[in-house]
Amino acid sequence: MQLERAAFSDPFSFLGPQYNSLDIALRVFLPGAESVAVLTGSGERLSLEREGDSGFVLHGERDFTSELYQLVICWPEGEQTLYDPYQFHRLIPSYSVVQAPDQMHSEMGAQLITLNRAGKPVSGVRFLVFAPNASAVSVVGDFNGWDGRRHPLQRLDDGLWGLFVPDLEADTRYKFEIKDSAGNSLPHKADPWGYHSEQYPSFASKVYDQSKYQWHDGAWQGREVTPKHQQPLSFYELHAGSWRTNEQGEFLNYRELAEVLIPYLTEMGYTHVELMPVSEHPFYGSWGYQPIGLFAPTSRYGTPDDFKYFVDQCHQANIGVVLDWVPAHFPSDGHGLANFDGTALFNDPDPRRGWHQDWQSYIYDYGRDHVRRFLVANALFWFEHYHIDGLRVDAVASMLYLDYSREHDQWIPNHEGGNVNFDAVSLLRWVNEEVYRLYPNAMTIAEESTAFPGVTKPTSMGGLGFGFKWNMGWMHDSLSYIKEEPVHRKYHHNTVTFPMVYAFSENYVLSLSHDEVVYGKGSLLNKMPGDEWQQTANLRAYMGYMYGQPGKKLNFMGAEIAQSAEWAHEGQLEWHWLQYPRHNGMQALVRDLNHLYTSLPALYEQDCDPAGFEWRMQDDADNSILAHERFALNGDKVLVVTNFTPVPRSGYRLGVPVPGCYELVLNTDDSKYWGSNATVCLTLPTEEVESHGLPQSIAIDLPPLATVFYRFAG
Repeated sequence: MQLERAAFSDPFSFLGPQYNSLDIALRVFLPGAESVAVLTGSGERLSLEREGDSGFVLHGERDFTSELYQLVICWPEGEQTLYDPYQFHRLIPSYSVVQAPDQMHSEMGAQLITLNRAGKPVSGVRFLVFAPNASAVSVVGDFNGWDGRRHPLQRLDDGLWGLFVPDLEADTRYKFEIKDSAGNSLPHKADPWGYHSEQYPSFASKVYDQSKYQWHDGAWQGREVTPKHQQPLSFYELHAGSWRTNEQGEFLNYRELAEVLIPYLTEMGYTHVELMPVSEHPFYGSWGYQPIGLFAPTSRYGTPDDFKYFVDQCHQANIGVVLDWVPAHFPSDGHGLANFDGTALFNDPDPRRGWHQDWQSYIYDYGRDHVRRFLVANALFWFEHYHIDGLRVDAVASMLYLDYSREHDQWIPNHEGGNVNFDAVSLLRWVNEEVYRLYPNAMTIAEESTAFPGVTKPTSMGGLGFGFKWNMGWMHDSLSYIKEEPVHRKYHHNTVTFPMVYAFSENYVLSLSHDEVVYGKGSLLNKMPGDEWQQTANLRAYMGYMYGQPGKKLNFMGAEIAQSAEWAHEGQLEWHWLQYPRHNGMQALVRDLNHLYTSLPALYEQDCDPAGFEWRMQDDADNSILAHERFALNGDKVLVVTNFTPVPRSGYRLGVPVPGCYELVLNTDDSKYWGSNATVCLTLPTEEVESHGLPQSIAIDLPPLATVFYRFAG
């Protein structure tokens, strides 16, 4: 019997109230039950007869098709009264609603709903899952002893399966038991649309009530829509599990993290926290970049409400929240999307397009409609339900290129014979269009490591439509330069100046990310040459140079305290180093750089416009000195000069265009930052001495291995 094998795809044709020309009956199938009775709406109790090993039936003239009733079930361990799920036929809204990406996450998966039957409301959970190639699907959980025979789902239109199960509440654990097209059992699957899940070993999905949490960030949500490229954006990239642990060495939960992190971010002057992926992931060591539960914040750190609290508290402190989002690939874990209905439902079955060799994971098939809608819906979900402010999209280059990290015989060209994945291009454009249409104050950021054209150009102009792009070229070139011994830097001068050639080709974020401090690359501090003092001075000068350059800013946690060891996801940052002036001084510098950056429009308003930048000295390779001015929209300007050698320069002359006076606003060599406190001028009046083709000039004293900021006072 198909029911006995949990292989029945049409349970409503046999279970529940049946009324046809051949029979008037009420049938249930409850393996393990000793007896079953029906409790009518009027309170009458009618016993069902056993039908086979696990079935029970009531024959007669009573029509239950329009009557609300309950089942009284006698189990070996006691009696249970519940509503029969097979009396509820109204399962889903119109298919067009289910297919709308901005509404799918409110329809798919496990939804707490109330249905009316015979004029009475009944609450429970409606399960809806897409498995077009399955021969049977059941929902299993604690409520049915994880027995797939108890709650088979009904095959609906367009590959959907659904069932309303009354009496279930939030926090109910569940999975889907699926048979492939040949009737073979698959591993129990977590809900692709699940809002909440458990950790190892169950990896069970949990019913969650999205409406329960009461938000208090109305002022943040109602703020004026502003062009982000003209705003100061300073991101603190953070791994939630290893930023700080408690006294027992355990993770901070989302609420505990909020209590200690938010005051820290405020003090340090960061405008945004960027979280490495919090979508549920089975392997902690993946840092979140192998997610399975795209709709669930990982339960390692608490409940979805706890994560909402974290975001809420950030917003109340005027700190934005950006999430790393991973639409590029998914892992092969048996309880996830891999082989979901017995087929490659979410990836291309050809490994040349559907398998990522480096990461040992599956690549989404961006050409399939259900995959595209799934990913777009997920992007929108985080903005709607968790009020996030941006998505940093991971591994965009791996999505865009069919030959990404492949040999010439390991990939399939597109229809034009090229290597661009047009389906991925189309998907990314759709994601960006929907995000900015529905959430105009949001931002999307691409981690794209190539020169793919138009990443931040609007889709209407043929671009991908991202708001910003990580400047991987700047990161690579500047770190390559700063690693050189100062005496050798003059031979690599073009390395540090070259990024300005393309600095305004996209809307850039200058990113010093986690990727630069793992896998044997060492910490930022240990990339620097020289003795202890020179290492620290190099890092201070480099950080100052970064904050003076055009582009938004991103630092990975630990850089601000000059962490000595490279990042490890087990444990926490080396907070103990702050007892020493070397590290405490670096933290003070990054704090002051952030506050300086956010307080001077010249340092951010024209980050993405060449009108906001002019070189004052770019070709003095022998002295390894760089100087430029930054301009605000109203003409205010800041002069930034970096000396990348340990040799102080006295009276160094720079040409400037107009007469006036410059005032010192920050010096990375200051003693409060553990600098040498070499002599610098607090003010720099211009002189009518022509220099570098300009009618005015200044004579500036430059400290060793330092960056100085001077505001033009007029």
